[in-house]
Amino acid sequence: MAGTLWLVGTPIGNLGDVSERTTRVLGDVDVIACEDTRRTRGLLTHLGVRGGRLISFFEGNERRRIRELMDELRSGRDVALVSDAGMPGLSDPGYRLVTAAVEAGIEVDLVPGPSSAISALVLSGLPTARFSFEGFLSRKQGERRTRLEEVAADPRTLIFFESPRRVVDLLRDALEALGDRRAAVARELTKVHQEVLRGRLSELIERLDEVRGEVVVVVEGRRISEALDLEDLGDQVEALTAEGLPRKEAAARVAEESGASKRALYEASLRRRA
Repeated sequence: MAGTLWLVGTPIGNLGDVSERTTRVLGDVDVIACEDTRRTRGLLTHLGVRGGRLISFFEGNERRRIRELMDELRSGRDVALVSDAGMPGLSDPGYRLVTAAVEAGIEVDLVPGPSSAISALVLSGLPTARFSFEGFLSRKQGERRTRLEEVAADPRTLIFFESPRRVVDLLRDALEALGDRRAAVARELTKVHQEVLRGRLSELIERLDEVRGEVVVVVEGRRISEALDLEDLGDQVEALTAEGLPRKEAAARVAEESGASKRALYEASLRRRA
């Protein structure tokens, strides 16, 4: 009989968030696949359990490890998958292993745990009824801006993960692509130095200096009124071009005054011309 693949959520910062079920499952399984064996061993020590045999499982060795872990499962051994923090498989390696197990008819079970994405969303003060999780965007500015432009019309609240070294770059690109929307930057969630900064994108850029720790950025979706306003603002851009101002410069001027996206205004003005 095949074993069970357990997806086990781990604390995103505060070890007090570990559930009794998490402790029991990690203590009972035969194998624990984890991103950083040292970090997971520290968690097991804190829980006071020996745990199963630790196997490193990260992006660089994921495909090779899947074969090994599937062999363990087929042999009847239970395997737990954990990430360094939060739910495994969410912007972390893991979903391919889940897919392989499902396709092989192996039981997959879950021990839910904290999620920094959901935690940041509910702390942001922005609408929570519908949201889009974008995870980590590309490190390359061009690709990052392209993706932001693709989601500019999405009315759902947008959630991003970002490195503390690039969070200001993300905010600047979001301001350019989305306009000056409401946003929140949450860092070190559930830890001693937890901080949630809220404001317009332009305000957050001014307030952020040196950022440390894990970061989640939450940005307001496109409002219905924003779509209507764009058409009126597009008229303003078109009027400035009629006075001889280059279209890009006209769009930039109206964007600075209105807080709307320069690119969106440029495109709106083209529609007005047509």
